[in-house]
Amino acid sequence: MKRFFKPVEKDGSSKKANVSASSPFSSVNDGEETAEISSENGDKKEPLKFLTWNANSFLLRAKNDWPEFSKFVENLDPDIIAIQEVRMPAAGSKGTPKNPRELKDDTSSSREEKQVMMRALSSPPFRNYAVWWSLSDFKYAGTALLIKKCFKPQKVSFSLDRTGSKHEPEGRVILAEFESFRFLNTYVPNNGWKDEETSFHRRRKWDKRMLEFVLQNSDKPLIWCGDLNVSHEAIDVSHPEFFSAAKLNGYVPPNKEDSGQPGFTLSERKRFGAILKDWSVSSYLEFIFLSGELQNMLTHNSKFSLLSKVLKNCSVGVQVWGKLVDAYRHLHKEKDMERGFSWSGHPVGKYRGKRMRIDYFIVSEKLKDRIVSCEMHGQGIELDGFYGSDHCPLSLELSAKSCESET
Repeated sequence: MKRFFKPVEKDGSSKKANVSASSPFSSVNDGEETAEISSENGDKKEPLKFLTWNANSFLLRAKNDWPEFSKFVENLDPDIIAIQEVRMPAAGSKGTPKNPRELKDDTSSSREEKQVMMRALSSPPFRNYAVWWSLSDFKYAGTALLIKKCFKPQKVSFSLDRTGSKHEPEGRVILAEFESFRFLNTYVPNNGWKDEETSFHRRRKWDKRMLEFVLQNSDKPLIWCGDLNVSHEAIDVSHPEFFSAAKLNGYVPPNKEDSGQPGFTLSERKRFGAILKDWSVSSYLEFIFLSGELQNMLTHNSKFSLLSKVLKNCSVGVQVWGKLVDAYRHLHKEKDMERGFSWSGHPVGKYRGKRMRIDYFIVSEKLKDRIVSCEMHGQGIELDGFYGSDHCPLSLELSAKSCESET
């Protein structure tokens, strides 16, 4: 989320391809639909420590804040690092298709920027990680996933459809599949302020697709993290009244549930709650009916096949999908005005001291009892521990899987 909630403008530089930013990328075959990774070192334990961070320009952090962030990562020693808002353009020259898995390097400025990033990721502790990118055509959005080289994902893909050769627009998704869980890194679109296609409508479509992803992929536990651009409850913002009353240039949406700060509107919070809840066939049917999706499902085979499968295999009213758990709130029940928020407004102006929790680790209920810790690593209105971003890092640690949990 941007401090002033304005989109980053194009800088006109969206262009051509070369090699990926780190030698581990050579294991990814860009010609295949999915990025298949060999499963050597399969005797090693699964990843247990995770870090997510909206860097608010990974390049700027590499230029200005890398020593401090490196020290933090070295001390924490996460197995997987999920980055949002990379803000480095995809490879590809002007007028040609872009390659969102590669950093742009066809101009002198882009080559210099790529070298800065490569040097940063080649230094300790980051040289111990393999890196995957999903990038926008210009300096906007984008995600990165860093996985310790001793852990080999079975597959890496870049869209909610789980097709590896297809990337979400603006590089908003990286999905790594391991033997016992899926790890999803997302940079969720900001809701914006207006009832238009690039604002409310875009976010509604994203939320529906995210719900479908959760329902269609319940065969394996999920760890979902990133900047989810929503504060679920009043406890998740520092000043609920301020955020509820927020407006842009006096605009009032037609639906009052869309009013307020992007990320804290009632409609966003309800949809997020729906994604997390227990789902039965009856509740799913109720959702698609109330959301006006029934006709779409009858005319789109992929969606209708999901409904048909559910109706064929389960009785109405029987729970078929377990709920998702907000790992931080599972452990931290009370509001923490010092360390309980992941995003902070600009230190100067009306947003000073106004903070939101919009970065998450969401896990399948099957993993709930394995949560050891989930911590915010920044604090205060002076952004201590934010490492130059307007978001602070958030970590999750799980206990090792027991024999009982495997059955």
